[in-house]
Amino acid sequence: MRPMSQALKARSIRGLAWLLVAAALAVACGPARAQTDASEKNWPSLRETLFGTRPILDGAAMLSLEAPVRAEDAALVPVAITDLQPGRIKALTLVVDENPAPVAAVFTLSPEARVRFLETRLRVNAYSYIRAIAETEDGALYMVKRYVKASGGCSAPASKNADEALASLGELRLRQFPATDPASEEAELQLQIRHPNLTGMQMDQVTGLYRPAHFVQTIRLSADGKPLMSVEGAISLSENPSLRFKYRPGGAKALAAHVEDTEGKVFEKSWEREGKRDKDS
Repeated sequence: MRPMSQALKARSIRGLAWLLVAAALAVACGPARAQTDASEKNWPSLRETLFGTRPILDGAAMLSLEAPVRAEDAALVPVAITDLQPGRIKALTLVVDENPAPVAAVFTLSPEARVRFLETRLRVNAYSYIRAIAETEDGALYMVKRYVKASGGCSAPASKNADEALASLGELRLRQFPATDPASEEAELQLQIRHPNLTGMQMDQVTGLYRPAHFVQTIRLSADGKPLMSVEGAISLSENPSLRFKYRPGGAKALAAHVEDTEGKVFEKSWEREGKRDKDS
């Protein structure tokens, strides 16, 4: 299965999830009830929808997943995928079982970029397993998971008021970090996107109405015009999405980001690639 097929399936999951969200909001508001045990009840149906009958193997030898056991902020849960096998993994799917839209993001990785570390932030709406499912170049699937205790992340209000959020909407910032090993061919980047990433579950405190969903759905990063990584996102990505990763630049001189949201807005920016000096631009 090609990575884009997974992305299309992720969108299908999101479409079905909006019906569930609408029904849930009709009977309740505020944080979802937290489960008290590590439930796997939703995973079988999610697995079938996303991957059909394809076998999913233990991914411990292919990648690792880091996340807090109990999150300090359910709307900003840090998640890191480490120990990736460079060049072997072409796609990663992040799933939060108990979220209204369980597929948080689908990452498509360029084999030339040789990404081995990837970090982002998620919303978690109820005690849930977070899963990272990797697809290798030969089509095999590998999974790792972590159980996270957090609740209410999808209904948590944005940190800024609506006017402030709109004023900075779409601002892109790229941080470039120096290599820890001067002899290494590896570089580290962090893309930060100003966007409220509204889930459709936040209430406007003035009107008492729920604010419409409005979130980043596509991120594309490139070096000298060649793809590094693309992301199909959904409501489970946090406000002001952040994407940090290590990759092999291969002598590239310029970096660029292309971001699209659900209202059709497009945000783009390019930067000169720094060599050894840290830069926050």
